[in-house]
Amino acid sequence: MVTSLSKDNESPVTLRPVNRDNWRGVAKLEVTAAQREFVSEPCRYLALCSYGGDWKPLAVCLDDQVIGFLMWVVDPADGSCCLGGISIDQQYQRRGYGRQAVQAAIAMLAGEHGYQEFALSYNPANLVAKHLYISLGFVETDEWEDDEVVARLSLAKRCT
Repeated sequence: MVTSLSKDNESPVTLRPVNRDNWRGVAKLEVTAAQREFVSEPCRYLALCSYGGDWKPLAVCLDDQVIGFLMWVVDPADGSCCLGGISIDQQYQRRGYGRQAVQAAIAMLAGEHGYQEFALSYNPANLVAKHLYISLGFVETDEWEDDEVVARLSLAKRCT
């Protein structure tokens, strides 16, 4: 479990593996109507994690409440750690929890597994996601994943 403090430093966001105790909370997550063209339903992500390969699901929690979701996988082609399905329930948006979740995931994956290279993708029309990821240090590449632009972050390059 990885903790990242919220803006007020009183409500920590934690990442927990999705399991029999919290999967229902993940399945109930809803994004805003405007975001539905960019983010799949959480049950699709859970199915992808269970049946679609090597994706590993994480619940984003505030205290014991599931408020979001993300998943990760290692790209066998280049060894980078890919983040996907990043979503925060509409009731908890615009409070910095998405930023904290991504930061906590990077910290956990770097700390526990040693990953230094990260990737994610998003629809270029999703300006909220684009600005968030760029503000976290991700840089858009000329790569595409279906209709989404790929952005990459290198922790090794940040330290030099």
